Amino acid sequence: MSVRALNVLKELAVELTGDVPPKAGWEPPHDLLRGLTARHLATARNCGPQTTREIVDWAEARGISIPLPHHAGKSLSEVWGDLIERASAGRLTRSEITEALEKSIRRRSPRIPVAFQIVLLKILSSSYDQWPSP
Repeated sequence: MSVRALNVLKELAVELTGDVPPKAGWEPPHDLLRGLTARHLATARNCGPQTTREIVDWAEARGISIPLPHHAGKSLSEVWGDLIERASAGRLTRSEITEALEKSIRRRSPRIPVAFQIVLLKILSSSYDQWPSP
């Protein structure tokens, strides 16, 4: 495991378990790995897509699965395109919307495609028994 991935896990250990790992000779305990979520990795300092993938693969090799978000590894424009396509097909989920908006906020993107703004407006202004088509 890379130094960066190990440092990310050390920071998360302090945050999630309250334990302060030693500077050398530390391996993340299974309890920490079982408690990790994609959200923890997405918001951790210095944890980009490559480091996230490394941590997820390392945990998986130890029998612990950390589910990744729907749009892991995609650019923001690809994420919005997928969401617009899924909304048009009536298959959009709340978690997908939430993940896309969180990613957009983390990237400080000032642009949300108009087609998706229409979907959000329809969802927010109705009881949305069925997902709206843009």
